[in-house]
Amino acid sequence: MSSTAAPVVVEAAGALVWRVRLRRLQVALVHRPRYRDWSWPKGKLDPGETPVVAAIREVAEETGHDVVLGIPLPGLEYRLSDGRTKRVHYWAAQVAGRRDAVALRARPPVPRASRSEIDRVRWMDVGTAARRLTRAADREPLDALVAAYRKGRLDTHALVVARHGSARKRSAWKGPDAERPLTSDGTRQADALVPLLSAFGVAHVVTSPWRRCVETVRPYARAVGMPEQKVEAWSEDAHDEAPGLVTGHVDALLHWPGDGVVCTHRPVLGTAFGALAARARKAVAAQVPAEDPYLLPGQMLVAHVAHRPKGPRVVAVEVHGPGA
Repeated sequence: MSSTAAPVVVEAAGALVWRVRLRRLQVALVHRPRYRDWSWPKGKLDPGETPVVAAIREVAEETGHDVVLGIPLPGLEYRLSDGRTKRVHYWAAQVAGRRDAVALRARPPVPRASRSEIDRVRWMDVGTAARRLTRAADREPLDALVAAYRKGRLDTHALVVARHGSARKRSAWKGPDAERPLTSDGTRQADALVPLLSAFGVAHVVTSPWRRCVETVRPYARAVGMPEQKVEAWSEDAHDEAPGLVTGHVDALLHWPGDGVVCTHRPVLGTAFGALAARARKAVAAQVPAEDPYLLPGQMLVAHVAHRPKGPRVVAVEVHGPGA
């Protein structure tokens, strides 16, 4: 009995960088002279790289723009000439502005692609871009971007809720639970959050004051040169006594127009996610984790928040981090 090996998947990532000029939605396309095509800025993941980080890096290399990621867009999957499958992850993105200066401090410099790889970068109205794209399949994420714009779901900010990294087991720790530290795996998970939080423009760091949460967000806070804000309501004990404080704080962060992260504990996540789901569209609320453990250690949920006349609305969610 013969067996057939699963096809190798080549992972890639990129973004549809958008702006509005004279009330017209525009996107940035790149021209590749080798293939004589117009396409979205994108490229293959480096070894060990996540799609989020690759998307940021590839856009910077091919367009010269530092960007902040917004809502996820439909990805594409197609067969390469050598038989392998290529899977491309896409996000909406905007060129980083003044409010994103904090997050940009966590990013290493990225060299520009050579002119033999990318020789032109052009902003085009979305109608022109749809006609100029060489591959018809590339219009799928563009259609989603245009639909989100028309529905008021494209211009968003990010509220990130993170679970602290792997910590010492309670049974192996003799000190107060609030002082239980991260393990070496937890420290690696905390370091891995740095480029992820930067990709979504995080400029405000909130955490439970307990040690394992503070240690999880501290690498990012140090990378961007800002202090973490310790809020007792996000600790396990405070949540047990008054879970409504977490609900109220989530609502306040949803109303705040900046990009922020909150790091907390597994027992608190259910309350936080319930508050997010209450502000989400029905289809999006169904994607918010609703069962314990909600997130794995070191994972984060990104809620993309649009501001409406009736208040903030969660229009998309995604989970990143180890095992996501």
